[in-house]
Formats: sequence, structure tokens, C-alpha cells
Amino acid sequence: MADVSPEIIKNIARECGFELAGIASADAPADFARFESWTAQGHAGEMRYLTDRRADVRRDVRNLLPSARSVICVGKLYNQHSEPAPPGHAVISRYAWGRDYHEILRAGLERLVEKLQEHAAFDWKICVDTAPLLERTFARLAGLGWIGKNTCLINEPLGSWFFLGELITSLELAPDAPPPDRCGTCTRCIDACPTQAFVPAADSWAIDSRRCIAYFTIELRGAIPEEFRAGMGPHVFGCDLCQDVCPWNSRAPVTDSFEDLHRAPALEECARLSEQEFQDAFRHTALARPKYSGFLRNVAIAMGNSGLERFREPLERLARNPDPIVAEHACWALDRLKESSR
Repeated sequence: MADVSPEIIKNIARECGFELAGIASADAPADFARFESWTAQGHAGEMRYLTDRRADVRRDVRNLLPSARSVICVGKLYNQHSEPAPPGHAVISRYAWGRDYHEILRAGLERLVEKLQEHAAFDWKICVDTAPLLERTFARLAGLGWIGKNTCLINEPLGSWFFLGELITSLELAPDAPPPDRCGTCTRCIDACPTQAFVPAADSWAIDSRRCIAYFTIELRGAIPEEFRAGMGPHVFGCDLCQDVCPWNSRAPVTDSFEDLHRAPALEECARLSEQEFQDAFRHTALARPKYSGFLRNVAIAMGNSGLERFREPLERLARNPDPIVAEHACWALDRLKESSR
């Protein structure tokens, strides 16, 4: 047994920079069946890390730590003051404005481990987003919030602008209770999605990644289906629309814990970046994930959707890009500009 109480753990977690903290049992969650159903319907798209051999690892956290008894779940607020991007500028999801959150959360969880080891000896494993773990499920079971219709974890007083992290431990701790679902009859997130990515599920809603702007701009390699390009608007990396309209975020607190480096860069500047400049600018940020080709592909679509004639020259340059994906999307964007000028 541990010589540390759940309340002490939560206080230490707050000292380590986490606004939310709770405890869930390490027992296999019933939600795995929902995850299996979601992937079986193809909703993961081409995100093979959700459907390959790692998929079944999510069935039980003891596949990650055999001695696991409890999962300490934490949330770190990343909401910053946000204003609409000016015309001709890229819309970047606010979680990607600063340094890569994986590094920040891991550092905080490592501090949590060090402080907890002053109270008890235990086995542990840190998980931050990339581990094969149903993290929203465990966060809900730990009392951090409910999973809303937009599939985000929503905390009643603080909203949904949170990074989630987990510390799987061999400590046997009293678990928290999940809160009730408070979305009610509201459908603002569903109504706001320009590509209609939310689909009915057994007892709520699910997201079909194959229609999601965040999936297109971050995860998808290759061509973005033409029928969704116009709906992407100026989004170059990610999409926050379903969180922007959520009533629970209307009074969400803001933080200055994260740097504001890449809020809304000018599309012309993005299109001019060489591959080395792209790597130098976005190293250690989430913006590196779509890679250079995917980034230019997204920039081309945003330029085409802008309706701004000044983007004709940079798009013509991108249309001559040796990468066929970049060239094809730039040609599409040029046609889109032509249509908007009629």
C-alpha cells in the first residue's frame, strides 16, 4: 500500500503545473469495445497506429505496465487569447502555437514521479498522447470531465482546452468517479463542422476522421479528397471550430504557460519556405508532423480558399513544385481562385 493519499497526489500534480488531476483504476475499461467499433467502421482513416498491432494493446494498461493498479490522469490548460486570423493568414490550431506539448507534459510528469517517490516506492510508466492508451476514457474515469459530442474531454468549470497525460503506477489508490455528461441537447459543435465529420454513434456521437479537417491537415499523407478542400477554408494545421463554439468554453480560463510562436503566419511566407527553413522553423513543434510536403499542400488549399488574387503568383510557383502532391493541390487552388474571381 502507498503512504500517499489521492489528495496529496492531486496537490503535487498542481505543483507540477497541471490544472486537472484525478485517479482511475487500472482495470480494463469497458470503452475498448467502443474503440473497436469505431476502428471497424473505418473512422480512423489511414492512422494505422490506431489499427495495427498496437490497437489491442489499448485493451489493458497492464500491457504497458504489468504491475499497474492505478492511473493518475492529468490535464494541462493550453488555452490562450485568440482572435480570428486576418485574411491571407494561416489558421493554426492553438495547441500547436508553441513548443511541442509532448515535451512539456512529459517534463511535468517526470517531476510528479520524483515528488511522489519521496512518499512511496512504486513502478511507473509515463504516457503522453503517443502511447497506445485510451487516454480520454481514463481521464473521464478519473473525474477530469466527460467526453462531449465533439469527442473532446470537457471539464465543467474549465472547458476542453487541455492536453492530457497519464502516469500508470503500481500504487493502489482509491479511484475518482466520472462526472455526468452535460452536453444535453446542444449540437453547436456538430452544426459548426464545415465537413460534417461528426456521425451518430451508439449512445452519442463519433468523429469520422476521413471527413475531419484536423485529420486532413495533420495525419493524412498524400492527396486530400477534393470534395472536402473548399470546406477547409484557411486551416493549415488542425481545426478548433468544434471547441470554439462549445458553450462550456465560453468562460474557459487562459494561460500564459505556452509560447505564442506560430499563431497565424502569413500564407505567402509559408509558401516561400524551403525544406530546410521549414525544419528549422518548426523543429520541436507539432507543426513538423505533416512534413514539408503536407505543409505546402495545406498552404496551397488555404490560398485557394482565400479568394485573394495576390496568391496567384505563389500558387503558380507551387504548381511547378517537383512534389506531385504539392503541384496538384496548387493547381486546384489556382482553379478555385479563378472561380472566385468570376
